[in-house]
Amino acid sequence: MPTRHDIRNVAIVAHVDHGKTTLVDGMLKQAGSFAAHAAESLDDRMMDSNDLEREKGITILAKNTAVKYHPKDGGDVVTINIIDTPGHADFGGEVERGLSMVDAVVLLVDASEGPLPQTRFVLRKALAARMPVILCINKTDRPDSRIDEVVNETYDLFLDLDADEDQIEFPIVYACARDGVASLTKPEDGTVPADSDNLEPFFSTILSHVPAPEYDDEKPLQAHVTNLDADNFLGRIALLRVEQGHLKKGQTVAWMKRDGTVQNVRITELMMTEALTRKPAEEAGPGDICAVAGIPDIMIGETLADPENPIALPLITVDEPAISMTIGTNTSPLVGRGGTGKGADNKAAVKDRKVTARQVKDRLDRELIGNVSLRVLDTERPDAWEVQGRGELALAILVEQMRREGFELTIGKPQVVTQEIDGKVHEPVERMTIDVPEEHMGAVTQLMGVRKGRMDNMSNHGSGWVRMEFVVPSRGLIGFRTEFLTNTRGTGIAHSIHEGHEPWFGTLATRNNGSLVADRAGAVTAFAMTNLQERGVLFTDPGTEVYEGMIVGENSRADDMDVNITKEKKLTNMRSASADSFEAIVPPRKLSLEQSLEFCRDDECVEVTPEAVRIRKVNLDARERARAASRAKHG
Repeated sequence: MPTRHDIRNVAIVAHVDHGKTTLVDGMLKQAGSFAAHAAESLDDRMMDSNDLEREKGITILAKNTAVKYHPKDGGDVVTINIIDTPGHADFGGEVERGLSMVDAVVLLVDASEGPLPQTRFVLRKALAARMPVILCINKTDRPDSRIDEVVNETYDLFLDLDADEDQIEFPIVYACARDGVASLTKPEDGTVPADSDNLEPFFSTILSHVPAPEYDDEKPLQAHVTNLDADNFLGRIALLRVEQGHLKKGQTVAWMKRDGTVQNVRITELMMTEALTRKPAEEAGPGDICAVAGIPDIMIGETLADPENPIALPLITVDEPAISMTIGTNTSPLVGRGGTGKGADNKAAVKDRKVTARQVKDRLDRELIGNVSLRVLDTERPDAWEVQGRGELALAILVEQMRREGFELTIGKPQVVTQEIDGKVHEPVERMTIDVPEEHMGAVTQLMGVRKGRMDNMSNHGSGWVRMEFVVPSRGLIGFRTEFLTNTRGTGIAHSIHEGHEPWFGTLATRNNGSLVADRAGAVTAFAMTNLQERGVLFTDPGTEVYEGMIVGENSRADDMDVNITKEKKLTNMRSASADSFEAIVPPRKLSLEQSLEFCRDDECVEVTPEAVRIRKVNLDARERARAASRAKHG
């Protein structure tokens, strides 16, 4: 079959924080994608363009770039299309999309940490698609690197995932992506490869081991939509890979939709990626990854084909969602009132606030366009929807993005999405890998035991750290991370990945402590906080406005307690209200959005606004809550 030797399409897959985006930075700089003066001022992690990606240090969206590589032997210039995929399993939909665009993968593994759960996840996807793999051992300069052991662990992982003989015979590249150095010769542990000062060995390995795209001259046009973007001038942009035939600017093509219908549309704009920008192009051939405009409602997984002979490509499939939570409009007494909830100063900031059900629904529908692993279902209430996703982090990222756009929301406690198999309820389970110092091993084992975790494997590398693998219900991991970090004094590292479904594990012990609930509206006072400190841990600062039913702290006992956190010190004829208030106030515990979602019980929810994250009871009225509890107790 004819082959395009001037193109290579490759995805870089790895676990979180193993250096994918840093490696892509080095490839862009060394391939001459930027002028010399511009390259000096470039930021690190150029591919992480999203604010949240830069703050959290993780890749959330799969992105593509292209480098023009000039072989050192003087051959023709080769365009290497690189897909930078997320390393977190919660964004698995992005990984699956990225793999549908390429012909091979570079598996990046940390020289110290070795293959971790997300490594297993992305590698399983690549092997299932029968793709060749290049192994890159990164961060060889880490003082605790153990290169030989990591290579052996990777071989074991390939065997565990039933790789065939061709896939196991992979080339190995050793790299220090931060310094932009790669070598085919194994360096000493803890050192940068000495026989190279650039990424040339890595580029040459890609050219020799990534298959060039093959096509059939006789077949009509077929192009697969793998991602979507938006432009203020061009509208919706579809990123696609051309499988067969040629795509030209101004051409009329058959748009084959998900529902099976076919519509003829015109390509108004065609663009190709060069480094980090898209440039206009006249034509794209087989194997090219390009962007087209002019089709306002096109969706991921659809096909652009020849109008005379339209043949659809298979739709992109993603794993089933495992976690769901209810997202609705803000129903608290402070809705639409800004950060403090009082005064005319907030009116200007509140003007663009999005608080209606229609605005929330439109935003969720927009998210569905580009996020194939998300589902939105209607609920009994017209102002709330059930949003299902791959994991807690993916849903929290969606909520964080919405809050930054000015939305006010009420978020329910995350739940698991169950399935009925052979008449029995099955729930999603996760494979969790935990690295902890040896002295915390007992605490972690006890913590996982309460959550019905089953230990599968345990290894000790003799470095004072133990690695344990558990299979645990996804339900047991809601609220796990905060407790885990507390028990391991912040030293533990935990990563989990979806492992399928197993029969319902039974009831799990949730949070042991109850909540401190405000019993009236008002502003928090230092006097009231001083008196309540011995009752538990507080979440609010003095001066914060609260309302009845809002949770202001965690009780030291198991039951909830209604408290007056707005109580003021009374004036007397002997002393002023501020006198004698010398007691130190313990700084309140500030909960992030993820921690607030973990903290929630079934009768609690999280209020999210651009300025604040508050935890509250679903039912704000204390008497109503007492009646409901009594009814539940007496049946």
